[in-house]
Amino acid sequence: MQGYRTPLLGNLPPVIKNLLIINILFFLADFVISSKTGIDIGKWLALHNFQSVNFSPIQLVTYMFMHGNLTHIFFNMFALVMFGRVLEQVWGGKRFYIYYFVTGIGAALCQLCVLSIETHSVMSSISPELVEHVMREGYDALMQGQNYVDPNLRKLNLLLNTPTVGASGAVFGVLLAFGMMFPNVQLMLIFPPIPIKAKWFVLAYGLIELFAIIVPSANDNVAHFAHLGGMLFGFLLIKYWNKKIDTNRDIYF
Repeated sequence: MQGYRTPLLGNLPPVIKNLLIINILFFLADFVISSKTGIDIGKWLALHNFQSVNFSPIQLVTYMFMHGNLTHIFFNMFALVMFGRVLEQVWGGKRFYIYYFVTGIGAALCQLCVLSIETHSVMSSISPELVEHVMREGYDALMQGQNYVDPNLRKLNLLLNTPTVGASGAVFGVLLAFGMMFPNVQLMLIFPPIPIKAKWFVLAYGLIELFAIIVPSANDNVAHFAHLGGMLFGFLLIKYWNKKIDTNRDIYF
């Protein structure tokens, strides 16, 4: 079977193009503002824990346009262009737009639910006064590269005040959709340089994320639950759309 090939540059479909531009603009704005003024716009736009004083519902959307570094945004945008442009060409801009944001917001909700459970567990072993202190002072301490000595306070501060950023949840949803729609398309890996069918590529990524959750790394700052959440919401949405199409066929045809 012939593999799907598409150049990274060229005539991008409108939604992909706009997402690419917005992500780059957010990244540049964050870099310029933080380096020139010292203002951390991530305090308002990155996704914070439900229990954090910095949480705002708008962050369920804005976090997708914030990225930690150049490598982070590059790989997210590379995957979005390579796989997303095909989906937009097949689905059309409106449906791809809906899919992208449903998976991105779904990823955020999954991440927040897990953080909420972990936060509640840690809070149960800390006095209300100390919890209030961490909520009030913890974020500024982290921004200055500091944290509490007490292990429970340190963990609570990280849970409350380490924001989640990036389009990875939505991109994982896009990856899942590509694998479901084009399961037998051959993809060429960069390392190792071997061909692999899209369905196995997606499955491997999902298993890697699951393994990272089951066997966590001490220095891992990747939102694995958000990645799997994006895939989960993408799977459910595609199944819903397919069921709706089948139902309409039963009625009208």
